[in-house]
This record gives sequence, structure tokens and C-alpha cells, in this order.
Amino acid sequence: MKKVYIRTFGCQMNEYDSDKMLSVLAENEELEQVSEPENADIILFNTCSVREKAQEKVFSDLGRVRKFKEKNPNIIIGVGGCVASQEGDVIVERAPYVDVVFGPQTLHRLPQLIDDKKHTGKAQVDISFPEIEKFDHIPAAKVTGGSAFISIMEGCSKYCSFCVVPYTRGEEFSRPLEDVLTEIVGLAQQGVKEVNLLGQNVNAYRGEMPDGGICDFAQLLRIVHEVPGIERMRFTTSHPREFSEAIIDCYRDLPKLVSHLHLPIQSGSDRVLSAMKRGYTALEYKSIIRKLRKYRPDLCLSSDFIVGFPGETEAEFAQTLKLVQDIAFDLSYVFIYSPRPGTPAANLPDDTPNDEKVRRLEALNEVIEAETRRINASMVGTVQRCLVEGVSKKDPNQMQARTANNRVVNFVGNPRLIHQMVDIEITESFTFSLRGNLLINED
Repeated sequence: MKKVYIRTFGCQMNEYDSDKMLSVLAENEELEQVSEPENADIILFNTCSVREKAQEKVFSDLGRVRKFKEKNPNIIIGVGGCVASQEGDVIVERAPYVDVVFGPQTLHRLPQLIDDKKHTGKAQVDISFPEIEKFDHIPAAKVTGGSAFISIMEGCSKYCSFCVVPYTRGEEFSRPLEDVLTEIVGLAQQGVKEVNLLGQNVNAYRGEMPDGGICDFAQLLRIVHEVPGIERMRFTTSHPREFSEAIIDCYRDLPKLVSHLHLPIQSGSDRVLSAMKRGYTALEYKSIIRKLRKYRPDLCLSSDFIVGFPGETEAEFAQTLKLVQDIAFDLSYVFIYSPRPGTPAANLPDDTPNDEKVRRLEALNEVIEAETRRINASMVGTVQRCLVEGVSKKDPNQMQARTANNRVVNFVGNPRLIHQMVDIEITESFTFSLRGNLLINED
């Protein structure tokens, strides 16, 4: 039995891809996933290039596993993901002990790349963009949990000035509707209660239908809503430019669609948004949220923010701060701008001191976390329909569940409830979690 170690960096898309790497390797031989690289026969790094110095972090990690290769030349070391796509042959040039380099769209070729390396003795690099071929060769999803990610599309064609994704994952392409539904029905038959539709920009989904027509994202939501066994639907990540009226109407009509949305805005300043090439204004974004909250007053909204974008003034940061207060964002991701090689924004002059960027980051996080605490406190005394995920990370004598608005709830319950939907009365709130009591004791 081969032992595999996979280290995953970055987003949920990468987590999905790491699971698929394991699946394609397991088709050929029996595998065991291990938590430490020194115990592995195959060491894989699934990389993300969104943040600053991502490449150097990869080479640092590779340096730490080099000693295992020196002790055992038969160990396979591979680099996948966006840094692999961006760097390609450079990875092997700088780290000649690396055996395989593959991009997000070629992970399905991993077994063949490893075989070719063994037969030729030469490192294998494949960072091409074969699009839908990946999904044709990935094994059918097999899960042991109550929730599952389903990749419905990949790539991005928005070309925001700060973002490297279009260059590392390619242009947007959508999986055919029939393929997506086949996967979801199969997951439901395995006991999955919640699906999370995944993509760089899910609301740009345009999947081919069996009759040759095109299914957009709003139609897909309505179709998935009718799949027997599926009780809850999520999606991530979406773009304000394509958050259509038809998608908004889904929040009116589809009770299985959760009242939690991650919709990145990045900045509250129209000038900064224009420099980022986001394609919308702060007012247009607020209009989307106003329409959504007409149907879902309790909608919890999380987002992405970049502070210290080149040229951002104190007044423009204040506009972001005000937007956050006006909209009442839930727990969100706040980043200090980091230039990504090859992106247009990397060439913009940046004269804001780092100390000032850190101050803005902390100020924004403080406002957002205060709202998160307020939302959590408001849930005390309510009954929440929750999906039990497993044993609590804080207390092995308790269970952990997740609410529709993405809160972790710790409660006393029987482990046989794992992967089931239960009703929990919320009794205490904390900054990042809740505590509650199982309403109907099912022990």
C-alpha cells in the first residue's frame, strides 16, 4: 500500500482538487493518506498563487522534503495547482529533485505523469489547459460526509487587475449540466445532505444541456433544488458583475438555498474598484444586497476586501469602512494588497507605507468581527437546523454542527448523528462559534 501526503494551500477549489488527486491515484493502486511527509511514498503540494511570495513558500516547503528524497530516491515529489501552472519548468530547474509538475486542469493525468517519470527518469511537466477533459477522467465522487463540494466550472475571464487566476487556471469553462447533475444525484444517493457548488465565478456558469441549449446558474440552482435527498445548497465564489435578477429570485423561491452568501466586493471606493477592473460600483453592489435582503432579511453576507491597493487614499479606505458598516458584513477575508507577477496592478506605483496598510487591515477586521459577534449573539434563543459534521474540535465529548448561515455549533449528542440534519437551540455565542442543545434527544 502506497502512502500519500498532500499539502493544500489556498481556497476551497484547491481542497476539491486535492481530493480528486487522491481519487485518481487510488484508481490505480491502494493508497493511505498520511499527515506527515516523512511517512509518505508520494509527496504532493497543491499550491495557490493568490497571495504574495507564494512561489517562495513552495520552494521553501520543497527544500524541507528534499532530505526524504535523498534518503529514498524512490519517493515521488510533485507540485500541482496555480504556482505549478505559473512557474512550470522553472520549478524543476530550481528544485531538480521534483518529479512531476502539473496544473489545475491536468491533475487527472497525475498517474500517467508518475509512470512516465519512473520509465524515463526525467521530470514530467504538464501545465496545459485541456478544459473539460479533466472532469471526464476524474473518478465518480465518493464521500463519507454529509456535505460535499461539486465543481461546476473553472477558470475566470474577468481579468481583474490584481488577480492571477485567469493566467493560472485559464478562461471560464463550464461542465455540462448532465455531468453536474449525475455527480449530485450520486452524492445524494450516498447520503449527502448539503452540496456546495464550486467555481472561481459560479454565477458565470453556462452549462450545455442534453438538447443543445445552455443552462445558466439560476436554472442550475432551481434544478439542483429538486434533487431528492439534497436538503441544503450553497455556492462559492460569485462575482457581482453577473449576480443577475434571476439569481436574486432564487433566494425568493428556493428554501434549500441557504441565507448565507460570499460575494467579494474588494473595496468601497469606486475609483479603486475601477483601477481593480471589477466592473461595478459600490452603489451597484449595495443594490444587489438590498434586493437580496428584501427576500432574505436574515441574509448573512461575507466578502473579500483588499486594503492598501496601489494609490488607495485614507479617504478611499474610509469609504470601504463605511460600506462595511452600512451593509453589516459577516466574518470576511481581509488582505493587504500584494502584487502578483504578470498582473497589470503589479506595475502601479504604491507609496502607502506598510504600517499604514496594517492599520487599515486591523481597523477593517475590528468592524467586521464586531458585526460577527452581534449576529452570533442575536442567534441565542433561536432554533437552528444544522448539519452535524463530526466530533467537536474543542471538546471530544461534544459534537460539532453547522448552521445554514455557516456557524459552527458545539453540542452534546450521539456520534451516530454525524452527517445528519438536526434541530439545535442556541444557548451561548462566541466570536467564531456557538453552543447549543439538541432539541430532540435522539440517543
